[in-house]
Amino acid sequence: MRAALILAFALASAGVPALAQPADPAPAPVVTTGGAFINITPKRITFDRGRRIGTVFLVNQGREPITVDIALIDRVMLPDGQIFALDEAVQRDDAKAVAAQVKSARDLLQLSPRRVTLLPNRPQTVRIRLASLPDAAGGERRSHLTITTLPPRDTGATPEQAANPARNELSFQITAVYGISIPVIVRPAEPDVSATLQGARLEFPDVSPDGRAAPRRTAVVALDLVRGGASSVYGNFEVRVAGAKKDAEPLGLARGVAVYPEVARRAVRIPLSRAPAPGESLEVTFTDDDTSPGKVLAKAAL
Repeated sequence: MRAALILAFALASAGVPALAQPADPAPAPVVTTGGAFINITPKRITFDRGRRIGTVFLVNQGREPITVDIALIDRVMLPDGQIFALDEAVQRDDAKAVAAQVKSARDLLQLSPRRVTLLPNRPQTVRIRLASLPDAAGGERRSHLTITTLPPRDTGATPEQAANPARNELSFQITAVYGISIPVIVRPAEPDVSATLQGARLEFPDVSPDGRAAPRRTAVVALDLVRGGASSVYGNFEVRVAGAKKDAEPLGLARGVAVYPEVARRAVRIPLSRAPAPGESLEVTFTDDDTSPGKVLAKAAL
């Protein structure tokens, strides 16, 4: 038997939490961590009357083989943009009402394989098939293709290695279990996509530029992306100086922002590369990257 502490994460990024200190002094545990680097393409799949088969490509960008589980898991979006597994969301008081609005596509879909070992830099194909198209009156449905790494079979230490009487210490190996997830959407009817931007404003919170460096005062455009039609919306944000040349670099970008049918709106925050200069006005544009790529769905001015 191996002794190991496995930490599970719903999404790709994760950290190892600090271990609580015991009441009485004791030797500190020895902790190691593990990681994985998996690229997935595309970032979402949509099925409709004209498309019943989809293909996803996985690439292990690390140096060692990685075994992964492949599954369809229902997830829910909250108004702040966070996404939780549906099983978890129904247990949260702040998410129950939204979770009840999710329409699952999991029973409509078939995928293969369900488990695979990814060799370094060798693409792996995952195929998804829409087994049946639901009635159009039921509206859009969704599940999430989720790739979860599995720890090696020899992960951890034997009981004798974990309890080392010679050194008077107890050692643990903490192995991070990483996962990535993309939406798989089923649209039995013609898409009904529209959006508006509300409450656009400029804020100056303290933000770490990369998640590791010390936070610093950063100009941020905050607003609500409001879904107008019955379908989900998905697109990209740009923040530019009003009247600037077309080839000028935008002050802020946010790509791959969605609002799913279980929520009417979600909060969006777009960090800027610099604060606006005195007298400058800003224009925020939200452009479709789903049903009509490149089409401007909504604008707002600050």
